[in-house]
Amino acid sequence: MSNPVTRPLAQARAQLKQWLRGLNRRRLRHRREAKRASYADWVAQHDTLDGPARALLRARLARLANPPLISVLMPTWRPDMAALAAAVASVQGQLYPHWQLCIADDASASTELDSYLHQLQASDARIRVVQRAQNGHICAATNSGLDLAQGPWVALLGHDDLLAEHALLLVAEAACAFTDAGLIYSDEDKLGPAASSALATVSARENPNFKPDWNPDLCLAQNMVCHLAAFKTTLLRELGGLRSGFEGAQDHDLVLRCAEHLRPDQIIHIPHVLYHWRMIKGSTAAGAETKPCAQEAGRRAVFEHLQRSGTPAEVSSAGSGRYRVHWPLPAVLPKVSILIPTRNQLGLLRQCITTLNRLTDYPNRELIVIDNGSDEPEALAYLAELQMLPNTQVLRDASPFNYSALNNLAARAASGELLVLLNNDIEVIDGHWLREMVSQALRPGVGAVGAKLLYADRTIQHGGVILGTDSGDGFGGVAGPAQKGLARHADGYLGRAVLAQSFSAVTAACLVIQKSRFDEVGGLDAEHLAVTYNDVDFCLRLKEAGYINVWTPYAELIHHESVSRGRDRSGKNHERFMRERAYMLARWGDGLNHDPAYNLNLNLAQGDFSLAPTPRHNWATPWFVNRHV
Repeated sequence: MSNPVTRPLAQARAQLKQWLRGLNRRRLRHRREAKRASYADWVAQHDTLDGPARALLRARLARLANPPLISVLMPTWRPDMAALAAAVASVQGQLYPHWQLCIADDASASTELDSYLHQLQASDARIRVVQRAQNGHICAATNSGLDLAQGPWVALLGHDDLLAEHALLLVAEAACAFTDAGLIYSDEDKLGPAASSALATVSARENPNFKPDWNPDLCLAQNMVCHLAAFKTTLLRELGGLRSGFEGAQDHDLVLRCAEHLRPDQIIHIPHVLYHWRMIKGSTAAGAETKPCAQEAGRRAVFEHLQRSGTPAEVSSAGSGRYRVHWPLPAVLPKVSILIPTRNQLGLLRQCITTLNRLTDYPNRELIVIDNGSDEPEALAYLAELQMLPNTQVLRDASPFNYSALNNLAARAASGELLVLLNNDIEVIDGHWLREMVSQALRPGVGAVGAKLLYADRTIQHGGVILGTDSGDGFGGVAGPAQKGLARHADGYLGRAVLAQSFSAVTAACLVIQKSRFDEVGGLDAEHLAVTYNDVDFCLRLKEAGYINVWTPYAELIHHESVSRGRDRSGKNHERFMRERAYMLARWGDGLNHDPAYNLNLNLAQGDFSLAPTPRHNWATPWFVNRHV
């Protein structure tokens, strides 16, 4: 029996919990409404065609030499007729006239649909229709549409989605500018419940997906290409079109198979919203978790892609159309040299090394501490203790602080195949961190690997580095941390805080790299970048040498940022900072404003994946003109 004394208290607690749940739901709804309103305002100001914008786009059309025919493939099965008519109208209303619409009816057995399709084909010579005798699902139906295609390029369109009015024009521009391209994709958004069947009104558009340029690691973690996607027709036919058995993830599978036959520079991203994906209950647009079979199909697509690429990696589902690749480690673990510069700060150093030794489950490692002139007796005594430990050495350099020079000194003394650059204000909280980072760093073509670094309150301090951002110093234009301030397990922008991916740079507060690659690019720049931006410059030189830099959220550590040195921006330190900043701007130039991991429509002032007040492109000029490569 319940206690009559405690019963009122229990009831009050239950009522409080119910009230709090309701409050949280209201807050969430208000946040979503505010976000939609913000995007609607942005669309109205920057992504709505008016007369002058159309005139500029038509002028761009007139400048195209040999504009290609683009065949739009539209599989359909028992569609909402109004939504289908709207999708067709969005093709017929294109500013670009050189298109062909190939509709494949997957045995709908609908007299209304039959009549509509026959009328369409009779009224517009650019529309071709095939009606399948047997239902084969979306892959087979799309392939039937591919059989009708006559253009050198094909684009995919859902039977209830909409193309932006300028979509095919921008695809054609990209195809003409990048003649070696095999895959072209754009940004997209969704049409919410407020959308009518016929219109993609400003108020109906929501959930924009402003994508990075081609990011192979992110594409393993989720289908980052999605819509609008256009493919070289010959490539698609060579691959046999879409693969049956991957329904729900057929586009992801197709992109991965195409990528196996293309160089990264043959995959082109258009930073414009060219596709409006209608959210219908039960559809993948409404959430990948609504189709568990699609989740498993996507996992198999990633796994089989890795198998074909000769990579014996495992793939696990992370839910919502997301995946984690578990990269293999060799049976004999390579030796790792962990480099820690320090000066005094006994509490920080002891915490760093104690947690490192107590928790890290990677056994084959050595520790190299670089003492930069410690003079406190307690710190000196601790360093003397470290010197006596196995697989540990203490180097001495009392020169003025030069982070780059200290790490280069330690790298020369290191005997490991891999180097770990580690700040003395790092605290290890996850024993698996080094296995994860080493498994990434051993991959062919990978340069630097960065970790997910947290503040002491477990919010994110570092989730990759974005070029061209303010970085919080008040002196913008070089680089700053991504995902900063998010809760530890927050998804971030479209999963970017929880998915492994490439960034242009990662922070050297915790960075793993093969020693041979560190040496190949000459280590850190001790001459020009003693304190600031040396890790960014290092990562950009790795990219210049043909490597990609990877950030993994599966290695988590605490970074007690700036505790050891602070952020002194006065006197000589300020002069040094401005000198190093000027060097970076001169060395890397306009490339800092075109980070391939960060969309041109996103805010550089913050680097937080919020909308840019003004996009870094316009209607007068194609986005790729004067683009830094």
